[in-house]
Amino acid sequence: MPKMKTKSGAKKRFKVTASGKIKSAQAGKRHGMIKRSRKFIRNARGTTVLCAADEKIVKKYMPYAR
Repeated sequence: MPKMKTKSGAKKRFKVTASGKIKSAQAGKRHGMIKRSRKFIRNARGTTVLCAADEKIVKKYMPYAR
């Protein structure tokens, strides 16, 4: 069988942690910061771990990520 392809967009946006969870950037910070509260902007710094449902979807996109 031929190798499965990894989705290019997924490999740029997500990383797999050592325990197998999916790490990604916080959502909602690209534009429109004026209408967001200071608390939202502060709490959305850095990265976050995806929930289990989203994790399943992303893992299908990246079959060889370990």
